[in-house]
Amino acid sequence: MFHRLTCIALWIIFKSFYHFQVRGRECVPRGRPYILAANHASYLDPPVLGAAVTPSPLHYLAKEELFRKKLADWYLRMLNAVPLKRGSSDPSALRTALKILKKYPLVIFPQGTRDADWSTVKAGLGFLCKHSGVPVVAAYIKGTGDILPRGAKGFKPGKITVNMAIVDTIRPDDTYEQIVAKVVAKIKSLEQAE
Repeated sequence: MFHRLTCIALWIIFKSFYHFQVRGRECVPRGRPYILAANHASYLDPPVLGAAVTPSPLHYLAKEELFRKKLADWYLRMLNAVPLKRGSSDPSALRTALKILKKYPLVIFPQGTRDADWSTVKAGLGFLCKHSGVPVVAAYIKGTGDILPRGAKGFKPGKITVNMAIVDTIRPDDTYEQIVAKVVAKIKSLEQAE
């Protein structure tokens, strides 16, 4: 309930101040788990995706450093965030993600961090796609990197757009790397659709 109310409030804020638009929302599965894979340019990206698919109760993988303060830890967990160790494989986080995907949608940023050039793409997405068997929705988020860029002290004016589409090219015999490459290609194609 907390997550849903937060996402509805964010949708109103983004629509009012940032001309928020969502394209392809009809492709998002309803009432079943799926992976929502998106580019990552700003701390705004997770709340933007939550607003884009509301009232769907998204879950998130987030770097464990964000959970260090008690208030942040409480708030992130209320928003269905799961801590993830970066820089090394984190089998417990992947197991938790697979458990989540039995019931709920899960947001994954293949880049693993806020990165504009896709130089840090992670194979964990391929593992989760292959072992969960859930549909994969690709999303391209435009505008958040301008509104709240890395290192910014405040918000700037701008427009936020989210383009979404199902990734329908994944095959059971694909390797983790092939799956990730297909998902990233779909995200990039949604950027070109702008």
